[in-house]
Amino acid sequence: MPDNGAVLVTGGLGMIGAQTAGALAGLGHEVVVTSYRRTEVPSFLSGRVTVESLDATDREAFLALGNRYDVRDIVHLAGTIPGQDPVAYFRTDTTALLNALDAARAWGVRRFAVASSIGNYIGRPEIPWHEDLALPAADLPLLIIAFKKAVEPITTHALHGTGIQPIILRIGSVWGPLMDPESPFNPMPSCVSAVLRGDTPKPMYADDAGDNCYAPDAGRAIALLTAAEQLPHTIYNVSSGRPVSNRELVEGLRAIRPDAHIELLPGRANGPGEDPYLDITRLTQDTGFIPQYDPAEAVAHYVSWRSENSR
Repeated sequence: MPDNGAVLVTGGLGMIGAQTAGALAGLGHEVVVTSYRRTEVPSFLSGRVTVESLDATDREAFLALGNRYDVRDIVHLAGTIPGQDPVAYFRTDTTALLNALDAARAWGVRRFAVASSIGNYIGRPEIPWHEDLALPAADLPLLIIAFKKAVEPITTHALHGTGIQPIILRIGSVWGPLMDPESPFNPMPSCVSAVLRGDTPKPMYADDAGDNCYAPDAGRAIALLTAAEQLPHTIYNVSSGRPVSNRELVEGLRAIRPDAHIELLPGRANGPGEDPYLDITRLTQDTGFIPQYDPAEAVAHYVSWRSENSR
């Protein structure tokens, strides 16, 4: 049985947070999730976790959770979507991170896991990307990636000498239940939405591939890292560990919806080459993690979910 104490998952009603919370509950842990704007609890979490409404930028409210729960581990996944003002975005998410770190230090937790990003490797020519690669100085395409790159040294320096183990989660390209159906970050949710409506999805290049992890697998990987008795490393890639092409995903969708009209364009959008993905050897060796969903199984599960849920 797990040691006494709860696991706090911030952003625990989001796509990755909810799957992480569910996996932790499945491992026998008491789980407390926080959410700010999202209030609907997905069916797979109903009755399994405690939900707290929390603005993570409110330091006093964050620390007050320690008066109600004996928190042993923190998984900080809460985050916002950037608007027009980059400074406002950085201020909000940095404040939330610092409050989570303050709470970890005040409560003397065992482990603090925090979301980083596959985007931190941008600029490295090696494929696949593994944790021992030095992160290059690079022009990053998104504010979210820039922030996630800063998260790593902020977290490790803030916890240095405290006895709290930081775990940096370099999370790959994740999709699945609770993702924005029109998200620009993965073509499958909008493709499935179109098929379910009886519309024709936008064409996709068949050989465009790369890192692609189904959300329940990502959540289980994070749960295993959080719950592990010992971890020899600070940084872990979290993904499926293999490139997945649009062709594989579309073939999975056609297998269950043969009437769907989906156009696959030949080749890759940017011509011949190889798309990057994450090496998860370290994750597998240290936790025993193996993805449960292959591309076809992920698509089938997602179509079933979306048939009854709006996102």
